[in-house]
Amino acid sequence: MVPLDVAAHGEELWQAFSRDPSGASWTYLPIGPYDTKAEFLAFLQAAQSSEDPLYYTVLNAQGRALGHATYLRIDPAHGVIEVGFIHFSPEMQRTPVSTEAMYLMMSYVFETLGYRRYEWKCDALNAPSIAAAKRIGFRFEGVFRQATTYKGRNRDTAWLSVIDSEWPALKARFELWLAAENFDAAGRQKRSL
Repeated sequence: MVPLDVAAHGEELWQAFSRDPSGASWTYLPIGPYDTKAEFLAFLQAAQSSEDPLYYTVLNAQGRALGHATYLRIDPAHGVIEVGFIHFSPEMQRTPVSTEAMYLMMSYVFETLGYRRYEWKCDALNAPSIAAAKRIGFRFEGVFRQATTYKGRNRDTAWLSVIDSEWPALKARFELWLAAENFDAAGRQKRSL
């Protein structure tokens, strides 16, 4: 996880996201899809200068950009922060890289920033996002009906969270799962998260 740098990551992110020609991966994001690389790079340029949300690029072990995620609704006074604008390319989805990215972001929130609460919010219709959040330890808190609008429709928002007292057990679980010995020679997990 590194801060978004359009010059370093823009082309690779465009290529990575272009592996989904249907644009379906943008369905539940309030941004995109982008029809041209120029439009996409303009979005990234604005994202790079944003202070909330703060955009981070996910790099694989070879240093290639495969996705992005943000911290947003950053509230240091209350120790609350949200993860969002998660967009992982098809190559990254359902891989150890995606799990490690979420682990690194969560670790930074609790261990470096010292926050009390880490939130995940998504469209209540986005079942894969809710399942992903639960898989990595977020607890479902409920649905805020007609919480916002985007792409011309109402959005009911599912709220999930992890709090600081839950982090030590989650950290141990992540580290066991991410350990090299948890994967066979083909890269398949031996035990689930």
